[in-house]
Amino acid sequence: MLSTQFTLKDTARENKTFKNRAIVAWLMMLILFSLIVARLFFLQVIEHKNYITLSENNRIKILPMPPTRGLIYDRNGVLLADNRVSYSLEVIPENVTNLTKLLRELSEIITIEKSDIVRFKKQLTQIRRFRTVSLRYRLTEQEVARFSVHSHRFAGIEIKINPSRYYPLGPNGVHVIGYVGRINDQELKVIDPSDYMGTNYIGKTGVEKYYEKELHGQTGFQHAETKIQGHIVRILERTSPIAGKNLYLNIDIALQKHIEHIVADQRAAVVAIEPKSGGVLALVSMPHYDPNLFVNGIDVETYDKLRDSPDLPLFNRAIGGQYPPGSTVKPFVGLAGLEYSTITARHRTWCRGWYSINNQRHRYRDWKRSGHGSMNLYRAIEQSCDVYFYSLAYELGIDRLHTFMTRFGFGKKTGIDISGESSGLMPSRDWKRRVRSKQWYPGDTLITGIGQGSLLATPLQLAVATATIGNRGQFKQPRVVFAMDDARTHEMTIVPQALQNTIILKHPAYWSAVISGMKAVVHKPKGTAYKIGQHSSYSFGGKTGTAQVISIKQTERYDAEKLAKKYHDHAWFVAFAPLKNPRIAVSVIVENGGSGSQIAAPIVKEIMDYYLLQKSPLRLAATKTSQ
Repeated sequence: MLSTQFTLKDTARENKTFKNRAIVAWLMMLILFSLIVARLFFLQVIEHKNYITLSENNRIKILPMPPTRGLIYDRNGVLLADNRVSYSLEVIPENVTNLTKLLRELSEIITIEKSDIVRFKKQLTQIRRFRTVSLRYRLTEQEVARFSVHSHRFAGIEIKINPSRYYPLGPNGVHVIGYVGRINDQELKVIDPSDYMGTNYIGKTGVEKYYEKELHGQTGFQHAETKIQGHIVRILERTSPIAGKNLYLNIDIALQKHIEHIVADQRAAVVAIEPKSGGVLALVSMPHYDPNLFVNGIDVETYDKLRDSPDLPLFNRAIGGQYPPGSTVKPFVGLAGLEYSTITARHRTWCRGWYSINNQRHRYRDWKRSGHGSMNLYRAIEQSCDVYFYSLAYELGIDRLHTFMTRFGFGKKTGIDISGESSGLMPSRDWKRRVRSKQWYPGDTLITGIGQGSLLATPLQLAVATATIGNRGQFKQPRVVFAMDDARTHEMTIVPQALQNTIILKHPAYWSAVISGMKAVVHKPKGTAYKIGQHSSYSFGGKTGTAQVISIKQTERYDAEKLAKKYHDHAWFVAFAPLKNPRIAVSVIVENGGSGSQIAAPIVKEIMDYYLLQKSPLRLAATKTSQ
């Protein structure tokens, strides 16, 4: 008998299960929908202002408008630093996806050197501060035209028109004018980035650096509506930039060029000052260089040649060079002797060609081995008698000598308004103990009295000190800039006269005693520079100096022919003219030039003739240029 088993379907249970699952599904859908609605509410209501701002930022950009840099003129209105239009190829890094491909394709249209690429990649680190990075400078009009044809291929690349600094006289006056160059990493740390948005240049040396704030001006801004590609649709708001101030220098560029022509083949420095005002008429350091090389980035090879040259063309000898001043300090030592009553103008010292301290065996020799005989202050300055000043320095002592010499600015910066000035060195007991861990000896005082040993001075310091003697004690701080004009008002503002004071001596006659000796140097037959003054149409005062570079043993004589050029003496000469109410004071040093009377003195006389008599054709040519 067969049995059959039947499975009955539980429809009620299945319906219940299906209903439960449907409810869960609907609940999940409801939850997910609620989350979406909540998110939409958060984004569109709560975060509405934030995203509206972000959206506007994608549409509206704040673009910097760099100011026009102020121009620089000389005292006669000759243009020394100008601005010219320059085309540069600018890259917006955030719009570039494949930099390697971009550079390759661009090089097919425009010449791009390896140095351009190296500089460009280095500047990419600055994109937070600068919206674009320059890939090429100084594009030609042909290159600009070629790029314009293919510009649709290069998103994030644009040709930018920039004012570029230009120095029309090239190397003339470079050490006083200075130059501008690309902003480097160190400068980025100290400048205000908002002041330099859209500007890649900053003053590096000279007036360009010292007066950077005045020359730079103020950056402007414009709010621009742009397309997705970055193209400007319209300007919504504009704050115009304020141009930098134009500077007018005390420099007479015609005189500057004339001096540079005179010392063109020398390693030399010349400073010419207007004694009554302290205005710097000329500041020359030779050899020099063309500042235009640095404006848009100098190539490595050219820079290495300048940097490694033994003649140091990049070094400003006039304010940074520190040299033993030699016999040019003797008038100041003479004044110290009078002021401290160590000597009188009539006091005499016998010069037999050498001097010794308390009859010791060591002899300090005079430049004239046979001696000068009986010397008073007048004759000692006229003939530059070393023995007289050995004796005077010994009687004064280093303490009084140090105190008096610092009144004339020795061992201190003059405060001239260009960068890079050195302080020189006026030695003292404390200095030697602190720096050299040695005591001061009387012999140190003797050689300091003739401008040797540890005493160091810059050509600028000697020019200022000489002008102070010509002014009979009126010290005027040297100034390069005498006026500037405001770009908005076009009003000329005279720069206030710098620090000045008067050195007051016990008796005014002391000035006359020293000045008469300096006059004798150039106008009396026994004067060490008589050749340059014997036919002069005006009276002036001067002092020769020959500074030793190496020491010569007592048993030996200085013989330049047996020494390499770098061991030859430095040639100095300082002067002021005319003798009464001087209009110019000059200091000249020719490195390893030899005799101050034979080398430096004729240079100074030619400079003074040129400035006072105004006969040089170079000056006439420069005057026509400025008109």
